[in-house]
Amino acid sequence: MDRYPPIADHGLVGDLQTAALVTSQGVIDWFAAPRFDSPSVFAALLDHEKGGYFLLAPEHPEGTWRQLYYPDSAAVVTRFMSPDGVGEIIDHMPVQQGPTATDRHRLVRVVRAVRGTVRFRLECRPRFDYARATHELDLTTGTATFRAPGMTAYLQGGIPLERDGQDVRGTITLNAGESTAAVFTVCAPGGKAPPPPTTEQVTQELWQDIDFWHEWVRTSRYHGRWTEIVHRSAITLKLLTYHPTGAPVAAATMGLPEQVGGERNWDYRYTWVRDGSLSVRALLDLGFVEEATRFTHWLGDRLAAHEGPDGEPLQIMYRVDGDPHLTEEILDHFEGYRRSSPVRAGNAASDQLQLDIYGEALYALAEGRDVGEQAGYHGWKGLAGTLDWLADSWDRPDEGIWETRGGRKDFTYSRVMCWAAFDRGLKLAHEFSRPADTARWTRARDAILEQVMERGWNEKEQALVQHYGGDVLDASLLLAPRVGFLSPRSPGWLNTLDAMDRVLVSDSLVYRYDPEASPDGLRGSEGTFSLCTFLYVDALARAGRLPQARYTFEKMQTYANHVGLFAEEIGPSGEQLGNFPQAFTHLSLIMAATTLDDALDRHAA
Repeated sequence: MDRYPPIADHGLVGDLQTAALVTSQGVIDWFAAPRFDSPSVFAALLDHEKGGYFLLAPEHPEGTWRQLYYPDSAAVVTRFMSPDGVGEIIDHMPVQQGPTATDRHRLVRVVRAVRGTVRFRLECRPRFDYARATHELDLTTGTATFRAPGMTAYLQGGIPLERDGQDVRGTITLNAGESTAAVFTVCAPGGKAPPPPTTEQVTQELWQDIDFWHEWVRTSRYHGRWTEIVHRSAITLKLLTYHPTGAPVAAATMGLPEQVGGERNWDYRYTWVRDGSLSVRALLDLGFVEEATRFTHWLGDRLAAHEGPDGEPLQIMYRVDGDPHLTEEILDHFEGYRRSSPVRAGNAASDQLQLDIYGEALYALAEGRDVGEQAGYHGWKGLAGTLDWLADSWDRPDEGIWETRGGRKDFTYSRVMCWAAFDRGLKLAHEFSRPADTARWTRARDAILEQVMERGWNEKEQALVQHYGGDVLDASLLLAPRVGFLSPRSPGWLNTLDAMDRVLVSDSLVYRYDPEASPDGLRGSEGTFSLCTFLYVDALARAGRLPQARYTFEKMQTYANHVGLFAEEIGPSGEQLGNFPQAFTHLSLIMAATTLDDALDRHAA
């Protein structure tokens, strides 16, 4: 077992309320329960010695490993090939489809010998509450019960277990065609143990789960050039969405570094207004109307709650149930992934001022189908009140899209998205004949455009820049043509695109900005930002630079991991960095693919 496998060396399984990572050598080294944002049960990815893990693998793993998803599903198949035989572990979590949150979640691990004879070993070492809580083991025939404050867990199946301190281990030899399972169930303290699983039951449940994903993917209307990777990204977005509320988390993990050994280690298991809002267009482009609609309802509820800091209508991020309290703490007993510390749980950026979120929120509500019907009169009044507030508040420095901790500035992207908020609000008011102070909104919209073009434009760079009075380029502005702020083929925008190509692009990969040129209050550097690379593809396609756009998109696929997943960033040696998998990367992949498909089709016609 590698102390710290590469971040990319994982598949993702989940049940639409939480998720787990499984390495290509059969180790579950990340699992939080009962929700994405709950404390961890297995966290060896953040501390090999203390974090806890669940290993199920051949006893002598010297052989060839391969990992894949069962096609168009969320079941991860890990295969092992050796001279003695071929073995498989199939990991999945039965989908929780109900409208309410549950405290019972199951990791199901089906193991079988495909050829020859394979001896498998099992080690289950849970470490509850980020390894801060102790647990007691009760071992009986067929069931290991782990009792900790706040949670009980059961391990059951066909592998004989023996005590190893307060943990368990076991071995089993399987011949070709034989299979068994190990099922790990978490529930509330004192929760009743599930009945012992049978091979027939586990097999039936696996196929039911695969059928669920097949039926869901079948509703996609995407039939473009990159069907496999687009549908994998769509499945990943759904896996990262908390079904009871429809809110997507930014990533399944916390604490994975943007630079190995650095301090840029954040908790991404929350719902950002920005990320979720942009996912609406991506989901609608694929035909997943229900998922897009559920998020717009969640967003409308946040606007109605009006729980932002300092009287603001919105906070930049929330817990999946809409709770705005995300207190950040440092888990100093964890050494961090490959000694990347501090390991943070919670996110102190939640109280930052990031004015761009109002543009993304209005973008989502305007893109959502029948938004006028969804919002109703009272919903519209809340939305209009938000724009009235923004009319008095847009011209302020803020922390910006990248959540810098180096002080507030007049970020150009924030202003562009404030323009988008008023632009979409005006269109909605006109389309649905809603009461609004349209004169005031129009004045604000026009003032923002004039201000950005006068103060956000740098004559030396011949480009829009990160913030007023500076000369640093920023890839967030690649969204400007998508929201209509500039024509994608206007001279000013093409000049900006050329400047980004010179400064921010490295072998088709795109940096967010240069932190040395624009200090962000944090030490160290970072890799290229995969979101920005896909936004670059989108902008190139809109600009008519189709050969460059397509080549960039195809090259980016070579950086996906072995099962088609992306983390947040790509490091200098092509390694994946940051929390994994990242929803923003996968939704921007979908956006880039659909834009590029349309542009290539029009060009061919």
